[in-house]
Formats: sequence, structure tokens, C-alpha cells
Amino acid sequence: MNAATLYGLCSAALVGLGLFGAIVHPQPLRKILAFNLLGGGVFLQFGVIARRGAAAGMGGDPVPQAMVITGIVVAFSATALAVTLLLRLYQVSGSATLSIETQSSSESDGGGR
Repeated sequence: MNAATLYGLCSAALVGLGLFGAIVHPQPLRKILAFNLLGGGVFLQFGVIARRGAAAGMGGDPVPQAMVITGIVVAFSATALAVTLLLRLYQVSGSATLSIETQSSSESDGGGR
């Protein structure tokens, strides 16, 4: 087992754990962390693909490396925005989750229009 295969298996494990966390956990902060884990697996997979191409004699292609660097920057800014929105939600509502109301406002007023 060479290094590229090991990195490929690790990236598959990261993607799998990220998908599992995004599907299973209902808490928004855990979903944000799961999406970051999934993104890290995808970035690692891009690096593995670029390295295998360079090792096969196709020459070093800088495009996958540029895509990974750009993706890391975009993922960081999206994570910062998501955490900021989650903190704002907590400040406004006192809860970090969006709860579904059992009654609408028109039903609680006594009958509607």
C-alpha cells in the first residue's frame, strides 16, 4: 500500500463521516462541523488525484492545487458565515435550533379572518 492509496482511503473515510454527521445530527453546529469534515475529505481527494497524475508521468498540474486552495478559502468563509448566523440565532431566540411552532398565530388569535 503506497501513500496515495492511504490518502485516498483517508479521504473516503472523511467524506463518509461527514455525510453521516450531516444526515444524522439535527444540531446546526454539528452539521457545520460535518460539512467541514466532508469538505476536507474532498480536498484531500483532489490532492490525491493530482499526485497520482503527476506520479503517472502526466506532469504536475497546478489546477487541482489551485482548486483546493480556493476551496479551502471559500469553505473557511462559509463556515465563518454559518457560525455567525448561528450565534445571531442564539442571541435572538435563546436557542441554537429552529423550533416548529405547533399553532400558527392566526389560530391562537381566536379564529382567523
